[in-house]
Amino acid sequence: MSLKLAYAIVGFDFDSTLSRLEGIDELGVRSGMGQQMAELTHSAMNGQVALESVYGQRLALIRPDTAAIAWLAERYIAESVPGVEALFEQLLAQNKTVHIISGGIRQAILPMARKLGLPDENVHAVELYFAPDGSYRGFDADSPLARSGGKADVCRTINPNGFDMVMVGDGQTDLESKQAGASFIGFGGVVNRLAVRQGADYFFEGDSLTPLMDLIH
Repeated sequence: MSLKLAYAIVGFDFDSTLSRLEGIDELGVRSGMGQQMAELTHSAMNGQVALESVYGQRLALIRPDTAAIAWLAERYIAESVPGVEALFEQLLAQNKTVHIISGGIRQAILPMARKLGLPDENVHAVELYFAPDGSYRGFDADSPLARSGGKADVCRTINPNGFDMVMVGDGQTDLESKQAGASFIGFGGVVNRLAVRQGADYFFEGDSLTPLMDLIH
């Protein structure tokens, strides 16, 4: 597929794409299980294991409460990838429909998404459930974003009319968007993955998302 420049719909991964962080790994470090979380995330993001085989396992190990999620939300914003605010401002001014499509925790992503000007309904991620005291109770195991192949399903849902769509991300799960007919731009500025570099219609590195301002019109 040759990369087009004009897209009606633009989707973004979140962790290691809009923010430098991998949220679940940060929560793992906070809970003293950083190395274990990083290994599980690495295996899923590189396509070595199915996402669903590690998703619930990671959360069950760290059991993040509401305080941990609020902490992560602040960390996400503090570690945003340079150029993200200007990029979103431009895309929204061009009347693009912009979505975040992430296997991350929705409650932690929403504050930064709102800061970037996205409505909540354009943020697709996995909801956590909490007890009245704020302790971890579980996650939405039915979310397509907690399993392999889910990002393609979300792309189909948000683009039922088959408009030209592009997805930007860093991981193997982001490549799934091509199954739904989307073009795919790989971003290696935070984590450079060989499979993503090889499978992307276009791939770029560097410490900023600014190149997308000239690439997506």
